[in-house]
Amino acid sequence: MENENQKMNEKEEIIFNSIRKNPYISQQELADILDLSRPTVANLISGLIRKGRILGKAYILNESKQIICVGGANVDRKFYMKEKAQLGTSNPVRSSQSAGGVARNIAENLGRLGKEVVLLTACGTDADWEAIVQASDTYMNLDYVTAFPSISTGSYTAVLEGNGDLLVALADMEAYEHLTPGALRKNESLLARSSAIVADLNCPKETLAYLGNFAETSQVPLVLVPVSSPKMARLPEQLQQVTWLIANRDETETHFNMKIESDEDWRLAVKKWLDEGIQNVVITNGKHGAMAGNRDEGIIHEPAIVAAEIRDVTGAGDAFCSAVIYAWLEGKTLRETVLAGSVNAYKTLLSEFTVRQNLSTSELQKDLEEIK
Repeated sequence: MENENQKMNEKEEIIFNSIRKNPYISQQELADILDLSRPTVANLISGLIRKGRILGKAYILNESKQIICVGGANVDRKFYMKEKAQLGTSNPVRSSQSAGGVARNIAENLGRLGKEVVLLTACGTDADWEAIVQASDTYMNLDYVTAFPSISTGSYTAVLEGNGDLLVALADMEAYEHLTPGALRKNESLLARSSAIVADLNCPKETLAYLGNFAETSQVPLVLVPVSSPKMARLPEQLQQVTWLIANRDETETHFNMKIESDEDWRLAVKKWLDEGIQNVVITNGKHGAMAGNRDEGIIHEPAIVAAEIRDVTGAGDAFCSAVIYAWLEGKTLRETVLAGSVNAYKTLLSEFTVRQNLSTSELQKDLEEIK
């Protein structure tokens, strides 16, 4: 007789029987049968594997070409100032808590956009990680996360002014020092099958160098997303292995030890990145928009979509990166790709959530049509 925790629920029964009838059925076909998203079906299949009802998943995952997101997954705590901030005394605020982290946020955005995503990160075995799981596992596969009982799950605490601008942020990212090349090598077959590897600069420098070499050898696209100006020191030396770099002005200024004070400077900075061997580059510059370039389509400028009322700036950059990755994988032009990023960032600025809750492929398409 089955143990209680091995019993299948109704959706798992449908998936199990469908696979038994057709072992080569795709996850999208299963999603259509159940009227669910493909990432949700992927997680149900992972549950069947854990229960021992399916012995392997290569025949499903090999055709699905997952996106692997490597880097930060932390608890975001936000404190919203009710009045002008005063140092050295108590300030009245309202607060919220949600799942965050650059790699995790990008993974959720892509999961909501119907992509199958795996998150590779390091975490503690604490209540913060359980909160992240509860918020995340619908949109991404967490089966390959490495847990360390001796560490704390990453956390990010932001204090925001009344207009939504960031006043100060505190980041505890020590957990990601455990995201070493050794922690990733056990997942090399997973990385080799992916449609893209997306890594943030929370990863140690040696890990990013390892991913660059692996991407070049395995011919898998590599997307790098800086986290902050100080983390630019972790950028790999060999940038010709990078398919996409999506950085902001401050991060670019730090890397090249230059000031971007004009459109000419901005365009020159894109060219400098391209000259280092990166295939596609985007430099965002807040309300001034984004400058992007590659060797085939040249360098273009996409104006920002100005939000009349910003609810929260947290997550807008991750939303931009996610939509850029999504549109690129869908075969869009450079301009269409950057526009998708701008639209998703704009809509996220209007939301109080780090990842906007109404995001989907149809919603993004509708947003793009409205902007056009």
